[in-house]
Amino acid sequence: MNKITEILLAEDEPSLGQIIKESLETRYFRVHLAKNGEEAYKIYKDTQPKLLVLDVMMPKKDGFTLAKEIRLEDETIPIIFLTAKSQTQDVVEGFTSGGNDYLKKPFSMEELIVRINNLLNRTALQQNVEIITIGKYTFDFPKQILSYKDQDQKLTHRESHLLFHLVKNKNQVLDRSLILKKLWGDDDFFNGRSMDVFITKLRKKLKNDDAIEIINVRGYGYKLVC
Repeated sequence: MNKITEILLAEDEPSLGQIIKESLETRYFRVHLAKNGEEAYKIYKDTQPKLLVLDVMMPKKDGFTLAKEIRLEDETIPIIFLTAKSQTQDVVEGFTSGGNDYLKKPFSMEELIVRINNLLNRTALQQNVEIITIGKYTFDFPKQILSYKDQDQKLTHRESHLLFHLVKNKNQVLDRSLILKKLWGDDDFFNGRSMDVFITKLRKKLKNDDAIEIINVRGYGYKLVC
């Protein structure tokens, strides 16, 4: 028997929200539908869903603001943004607000379902991984904490997953296209720019150990040398 997974969907367009809700509920999801950001936050507090699907442009409270508030309480719940906005700065803002994926309208229901399942599977993997040693650092993947001596750095959900895959492929080239599709859902230009930003952030967080380096292998991807 398939397990029912609870999802919070925040979408202010009634017809679209209902279509998404009904489609997901045929795939073993129980969907709590909110029509604005304030209602979505209340439902989140009352139901504690396993994943959030948030429209960016909503009345009363937009999706980015809502995600930031929820991230203060839960740093691991997967968040997917739905939006018609596709400029590079919008995509970057979505991820820096705490999003794990960014789906541009219009989209197919099959694509949304694949992305939801991918994030849920990643979250389950994260909960089963122990502490990893990276040079002089220790990396607590489940808690998203990178430690150097007695100093702890809190990583974002996406920083944590990107570092995990770099470590998993240590001293080997991590294929740029494959990791973009796995973590961002698409290897397009905007997602590529976003990934470059996250690589730069990880380099700064690992700067205390000179033996650690994230190398850009032009045309292929990145390599964590340790």
